[in-house]
Amino acid sequence: MFIKAISLQNYRNYSSLNLDFDPKTNIFYGDNAQGKTNILEAVYVSGTTRSHKNAKDRELILFGEEEAHICTLLEKRGLEHKIDIHLRKNRTKGIAIDGVPIRKASELFGLLQFVFFSPEDLCIIKNGPSERRRFIDSELCQLDKVYLHDLSDYNKTVLQRNKLLKELHFHPDYREVLEILDLQLVKYGREIIRRRQAFIGELNEIMGEIHGRLSGGQEHMVLEYEANVTEQNFAGMLEQNLDRDIRQKTTTTGPHRDDLSFMVNNIDIRKFGSQGQQRTAALSLKLSEIELVKRRTGDTPVLLLDDVLSELDGRRQNYLLNSIENIQTLITCTGLDEFINHRFAVNRIYKVIGGTVTVEN
Repeated sequence: MFIKAISLQNYRNYSSLNLDFDPKTNIFYGDNAQGKTNILEAVYVSGTTRSHKNAKDRELILFGEEEAHICTLLEKRGLEHKIDIHLRKNRTKGIAIDGVPIRKASELFGLLQFVFFSPEDLCIIKNGPSERRRFIDSELCQLDKVYLHDLSDYNKTVLQRNKLLKELHFHPDYREVLEILDLQLVKYGREIIRRRQAFIGELNEIMGEIHGRLSGGQEHMVLEYEANVTEQNFAGMLEQNLDRDIRQKTTTTGPHRDDLSFMVNNIDIRKFGSQGQQRTAALSLKLSEIELVKRRTGDTPVLLLDDVLSELDGRRQNYLLNSIENIQTLITCTGLDEFINHRFAVNRIYKVIGGTVTVEN
């Protein structure tokens, strides 16, 4: 799979932009704050309907305009597809696939497969549990539509339950409704736990070898899924912690409290790892994502690298660049020296200055 072209109108700092991509390596270079990341963000929006920065739709629209449009053309298994995203300040976004409007964003998930790697991802290990849950959820939602639906229903149920917990003091009769919500929470939560466990298991199969090569054979890394509850005890733990939930007026039990640990040579590097170990682990994680997408879908994802090379040392840069030769890659950077030094094959170069993109080769 690869992206053939993208067209932007009134998106971020682009009033109008039309780009054709090479099926292999595409580099966007220029000073900071010129619009390089906005192009990668637009690709991300095309595949997920939302920004990787969690920006609201109105924040993606060019200042002074009411609407923005993203049109992405891709080729997948020999077939061409077009994704249209219509962003509006005061109304719900419009989405169409091959000219046919869709009602739910979930219908789009999985059509455009990609792996996004930014400097923020290098912090996934030392940041809080919510960042690691977000990583699991964002990847699984691309790969598994059943998971996407279960997660959506689970999150809605948690919100409903939390609202009810706040009202129980004034409406004790709501207890019966709470019991119904708990049944739904357990139903969706068990599926989430099961699929997360399988996902981590698959990642571990791939990651061990990648991390071993990255660390020169000196380290062995294992991901451990730290489930807040198990499939078997979820219902019991909800009941056991009900009084606490009522006091705190929030749901304290369930997979929305899960975490992921990174064990290197039996040491939890979230707490005790060096910055180098954490960055190596993050790089291993992203490269493993690529292989997992290939396994699950039988297709190669697009790789989006947002100014990551400047954050890695020479050895890690070499490994990353050598690993992506046969993958369509969109890279942003401030200069081209790092690619020249690595003798890395570059197929197309774009210069980005103040919302203007010029093709240099």
